[in-house]
Amino acid sequence: MKKFIKPIIVLVFSTQIFFAQNTTISKDKTVKEGIHKVMIIPFEPKLYNSEIDFQINKETKLSGKEIKYKFRDGINEQLYKAFKASKYSVLDLMEDTTKYKKETSAIYQYLTYEYLKVPNQEKYKAPEKDKKEKTIDKGQLSIETNADARFMNAKITNAKLVPLLYGKYKTDVFVFINQLDIKAGMGTTEMSGGGNEYRKIMVHYTVYTYDAKEINSGIAEQQFPMDLNNPAKIIEKYFSKIAETINNRVVKALTPTK
Repeated sequence: MKKFIKPIIVLVFSTQIFFAQNTTISKDKTVKEGIHKVMIIPFEPKLYNSEIDFQINKETKLSGKEIKYKFRDGINEQLYKAFKASKYSVLDLMEDTTKYKKETSAIYQYLTYEYLKVPNQEKYKAPEKDKKEKTIDKGQLSIETNADARFMNAKITNAKLVPLLYGKYKTDVFVFINQLDIKAGMGTTEMSGGGNEYRKIMVHYTVYTYDAKEINSGIAEQQFPMDLNNPAKIIEKYFSKIAETINNRVVKALTPTK
């Protein structure tokens, strides 16, 4: 038992340091219209589900860990580019994993995940938990069977987390990448050409503002060819489209209604 005690103490201690070092919060929370700084939080490695890693490994010889890391970094990279194109300042926690390791670990400690109904993006309203829905409990996910489409939503369990991050980095928009799914075969579609099977990328995400208000969430999806097994090409051509989708939704949510 002794060998397990030290890592736990270190984790708790580092989290306490994170909050202790960020006790000073800027009192000026006025965000100028159209001027935003976005923080992109990567998905936890355990929330990566891919049905094509075997094919990628066979073609590229990349290990499972390498494939996961490339995709984890890739979605953040494409989101960074998309938000920069919208003239926002951006902080990507995957840009320097050593520098931001403490922040990332502290953030994960104060997140819980729930499978909720995918919200209507045309008339967005933050999704609410149904009475019969289950959450991740002791590492095991249990949900009720429901015909409605679901996505993995992130909820913040410590009200101080977002204000502290805002106070330290002046980031007023927080984009949480909650889960990445890559499906091997998704039936037929005219888009895939001639009714062939296609693969699908599904990014589950949640967006909060500095006052911990959920302004957008859901799934961004993108189809891609069955024979494409190059992670760099998948990221450049198809993750970029997912990033554009999320960026457009965030811009819409942040744009004042006239």
